[in-house]
Amino acid sequence: MKKAYLDNIATTLVLPEVLEAMLPYFRDVYGNPASLHDWGDGAREAIEEARGQVAALIGSRPEEIIFTGSGTEANNFAIKGLAQAQQSRGKHIVISGIEHFSVLHSAKTLEKRGFEVTRIPVDRHGLVHPDAVAKSLREDTILVSIMHANSEVGTIEPIAEIAKVVKRAGALFHTDAVATGGTIPIDVKELEVDALSLAANQFYGPKGVGALWLRKGTRIIPLLDGGVQEEGRRAGTENVPAIVGMGKAAELARQGMSPRTAHLSRLRDRLIQGLIATIDHTILTGHPGQRLPGNASFCIEFIEGEAMLMLLASEGIAASSGSACTSRALKTSHVLTAMGIPPEIAQGSLLFSLGVDNTEEDVDYVLEALPPIVDRLRQMSPLYGKFLKSQRGVR
Repeated sequence: MKKAYLDNIATTLVLPEVLEAMLPYFRDVYGNPASLHDWGDGAREAIEEARGQVAALIGSRPEEIIFTGSGTEANNFAIKGLAQAQQSRGKHIVISGIEHFSVLHSAKTLEKRGFEVTRIPVDRHGLVHPDAVAKSLREDTILVSIMHANSEVGTIEPIAEIAKVVKRAGALFHTDAVATGGTIPIDVKELEVDALSLAANQFYGPKGVGALWLRKGTRIIPLLDGGVQEEGRRAGTENVPAIVGMGKAAELARQGMSPRTAHLSRLRDRLIQGLIATIDHTILTGHPGQRLPGNASFCIEFIEGEAMLMLLASEGIAASSGSACTSRALKTSHVLTAMGIPPEIAQGSLLFSLGVDNTEEDVDYVLEALPPIVDRLRQMSPLYGKFLKSQRGVR
């Protein structure tokens, strides 16, 4: 059976060069970076090299990179740590309605601790407009968090424009760049944010390692109590092999950004145009142009996304319906509902996320396999039967 992995937003493969860079730190250079001997020195030097590689990816200083265990941890650290560090100035936080659950749930936790959270709306393409952010800001606003791009629908947000609004209000600005780090160019100086989250497994590094970029001089309260690792900001013995892998993946992403983007954009457009042309009542979700290069997301009417996923999997095709964090919950996507898509249509969401190893043959295989699956499911759908009767004027 032919197989095609188009679920890269859930996780990417680990590139061979990344794995090769990691291997010595499992067995040969296995010391604790805090130890004062050769084994510890080697591990510590490897971490600092990786810190520089990650910093170069986003145009920052190495000392501003804090390694974490994931993008989720980086988001938790930013939202909770920055809010608690600033609470003497106010307790108002602003986020959008389409943030990742690690941001949404962190904000809910802070609400239980006496903070007030404003959730601003998005338009039908999932865009957060700077004027909507401006209207939400108050004198006691201390933190704004808007994602750089939404992984589910691919919309890239106008972060630099929003940052200007936030800065005028004197609040801190965090962006969740997990979906964009290593995928599209990022320069923290141009974005003018104060904190930015990354995850290695989104740009062909290992799972279980992420980073928070924190502008020098910005106060933050650590999430974890313990030792003095990461300059006292993130306690716990460092996962040296994973950090080394993240560094190598960041270096490769920076060097190969332009050809990767061109390759993914070409495949994305071929897939989008092909599916819309061959499957009627298919809605492209997210911004039609301002979107991630590998993201092709749709709502296919009259059927459920989970059923399509199972039948695609039986054909050897990996895709997703909504984000990886919600795909097993069988709930309507909060992103799609925030964009104003009716629940009965949102249930038919389908996301193909392309990666560097995908080919035109993979796209053509999806274009061959999906239409019969949709036809089969629609034949069993009472909603589709009702629609057909209405079209024929049958009551």
